[in-house]
Amino acid sequence: MDKPSILVSGAAGIVGYGILLSLRQLKDQYRLIGSTIYDFSAADLYSDIVLKALPTDHPNYLEWLCDSINKHQVAMVIPGIECDMLKWNKHSREILSAGALPLLNNKTLIELCNDKWEFYKALMLSHSRYAISTRIEASFSEYPLPFILKPRRGYGSKGIIKVTTKGEFEKNKERIGQELIQQPLVGTDDEEYTVSAFFDNESLLIDLLPLKRKLSAAGYTQEAEFTEFDFTEVIKELAFTFKPTGPTNFQFRKEKDEMKLLEINPRISSATSIRTALGYNESKMSIDYFLNNTFPTRLDRSMIRGAHVIRYIEDHIFL
Repeated sequence: MDKPSILVSGAAGIVGYGILLSLRQLKDQYRLIGSTIYDFSAADLYSDIVLKALPTDHPNYLEWLCDSINKHQVAMVIPGIECDMLKWNKHSREILSAGALPLLNNKTLIELCNDKWEFYKALMLSHSRYAISTRIEASFSEYPLPFILKPRRGYGSKGIIKVTTKGEFEKNKERIGQELIQQPLVGTDDEEYTVSAFFDNESLLIDLLPLKRKLSAAGYTQEAEFTEFDFTEVIKELAFTFKPTGPTNFQFRKEKDEMKLLEINPRISSATSIRTALGYNESKMSIDYFLNNTFPTRLDRSMIRGAHVIRYIEDHIFL
C-alpha cells in the first residue's frame, strides 16, 4: 500500500507553502499534497502532488474535498487559509468520515476569533488584563488621534484604517458596528510580538516560540528576532480562558510595560516557515501529537538566542 498523505489547502499562499516546506522533514513517511485554486503556483516546489481545488464557497467543495481524501489516502488535512478553517470547522464530521483528521483548534475558539467584537466581550468577561479597549458605537472623541478602525471579521492586518483626521472618521463612520470595530492605537510597530504555542487535548501548554517582529505592507511577518521575554504565564492565562488545542498563534503589542493582545489566530500562521527554520516545527508537532500519539520534542532555546530572521522574495523558473 502507498504511504498515507497529508493534504495542505491554500498551498499557493504563504501559510500553505510554509506548512508544506515544514513538512518536507516527513517526506519519507507521507506523501505531501498541496491544493490550490490556481493553475500555477509555488505549491509545485514543495508538494508531491498538487490538486486543483474548487473555491471553498463552491456548492460542491465539500464533496470534492472528501473525494480527494479518499482517492489519495489522506491521513490529515491542514488548512492554509482562513476560509477553509471556518468551513472545515462546520463540517469536521464529514471530513472525519471521509478518512482524514482535520487539524482544527477548539471549535468554539475558531468561531469566537472570527468576530473581534465577540472575542473582546469574552476577554472582558474573563477580566483579562491583556484586552484592548474596543467599541462598536462610532465616536470620534472616545480615543486620542490616531486611533484605528479594524475589520470585525477576518485575520491579520488587512483592512485596518488608521484614523488621523475627522474626515477619515466620517468617511467610515457608517461601517462601524457591522463591519468595523474601533480601538485606540496601542504601542508602536517596534514593539509587536507574535507567539506561537502548542497545546495538548486538555489545553495544557506543551511549548511556545515568541518572536519580536516587523510586518510587511501585506500584513505578514517580514522580519523577526527571538525574544527573551517570557510569555509562558501570559499564554497559560489566556489558555485558561479560551481552551486552545494544537498550534495557536497569539499577537501582542507592548504598551508601556504591559502586553496587550491584538488577536488570537487559532491555527498555524504565516510565520510558520520562520519558526521551522529556528527549530520550532508546529506542522510536524501536529502530526506527531494528533496523528501518531507522540509527544512533540520541545525547542532548545539556547540554540537560537540572538537569532534574527529576514524574509525575502525568491524567484524560481519552471521549464
